[in-house]
Amino acid sequence: MALPTIAPYPVPRQDELPANRVSWRPDPDRAVLLVHDMERHFVNAFTPGREPLTEVVANILVLRDKARSAGVPVVYCAQPSGQTPQQRGLQLEWWGPGVADAEQEAIIDELAPGPDDVLLTKWRYSAFQRTDLREMLRGWNRDQLVITGIYAHIGCLMTAAEAFQQEVQAFLAADAVADFSAEDHRMALSYAARRCAVVDSTARLAAALAADETAVA
Repeated sequence: MALPTIAPYPVPRQDELPANRVSWRPDPDRAVLLVHDMERHFVNAFTPGREPLTEVVANILVLRDKARSAGVPVVYCAQPSGQTPQQRGLQLEWWGPGVADAEQEAIIDELAPGPDDVLLTKWRYSAFQRTDLREMLRGWNRDQLVITGIYAHIGCLMTAAEAFQQEVQAFLAADAVADFSAEDHRMALSYAARRCAVVDSTARLAAALAADETAVA
């Protein structure tokens, strides 16, 4: 039931991404950036100083900085420690008790939220479940969600699928998400591109958020 130890693997590059079914592009006036489950509890499963972690953290920083500069809201979601069996629900059987303590529930230092960022308490795979994320999007009059973080084939993919069902255009940052393995990572990108989201690179998504798509060919 515990998290696996994740062997290093390279994140997909632009020429390795699946074909998208739609041609959505992020708009800085419509988008929100989501940093999903970058708590120490989850990040510690990766090998420090190796891909995918090194690339993913660096790319989330690129997108976060671009979002802040463009006035795009930045939302973090993270699971709390010390969940009761009732709060944990079915996840208890699949993954055990979850985050152990307050130290492990903290976002990693490199990505610590700023004073203007939003931190949501997350309870299920999807960041929409039992949170105010959808209401926040409506309140900001925004209908796009750029998704980064871990794990690609679990919470990130489920959030993208639910965004689609909530009439929110989802964008999965292919090299700013990480997973249990290269195979799981590719599966998440393939499903998202075929069924519910646009999959693209950090460079292209950042350029779009900056309203400067000419910066990337």
